[in-house]
Amino acid sequence: MINKLSASVADALTGIADGATVLIGGFGTAGIPNELIDGLIEQGARELTVVNNNAGNGDHGLAALLKTGRVRKVICSFPRQSDSHVFDGLYRSGQLELELVPQGNLAERLRAAGAGIGAFFTPTGYGTDLARNPDGTDKETRVINGRPYVLEYPIFGDVALIKAKRGDRWGNLTYRKAARNFGPVMATAAKRTVASVFEVAELGALDPESIVTPGIHVSAVVQVPRTATQAGGFREIS
Repeated sequence: MINKLSASVADALTGIADGATVLIGGFGTAGIPNELIDGLIEQGARELTVVNNNAGNGDHGLAALLKTGRVRKVICSFPRQSDSHVFDGLYRSGQLELELVPQGNLAERLRAAGAGIGAFFTPTGYGTDLARNPDGTDKETRVINGRPYVLEYPIFGDVALIKAKRGDRWGNLTYRKAARNFGPVMATAAKRTVASVFEVAELGALDPESIVTPGIHVSAVVQVPRTATQAGGFREIS
């Protein structure tokens, strides 16, 4: 019998190794799997490469993970905002490496990993510092139909931590509005995906037409309590 439900966050995160590349869903504060991030902090893996759209807010969630000093590198598209002081301090002091990726390229590099695409050409970043590799060398470029493009490679994860709204014991997932963001592509790009959900549905209760992430891409599902958080002056259920 297939049963991907985990009894606890700790059980779901067992086996994440030092040096792992961890894909973490979320866009700003929407869809951040805070309970899984807190569990990763407790789990203790070090020298991590973290992939997220942002680089943490305030002192909680992803910022709290960075604050532990156990993240070696961040790959993201928007690292700086008014409350990203944890990232800012670590980066300026040389304790954290940054690979800055345009947001569309970030999404496509993740999608390419899940789709088995070896590399792709994109016009985004051509002629800028973003057309250089992290080691300073120039990325491959090509002119196609008179337009210049930059070659980009997939981003693969050892594990993806994502937040969904509902899931069943087979790992099928549905999401809540903007909280969906990078979750679906990250689930396909990682060797192992752990999803937190607010509700566990009985098998067959999820409309197949509404399932965004099929269970084949999910390794573990753990139920977490629904909490209200403050975001942008409004109360929202995250």
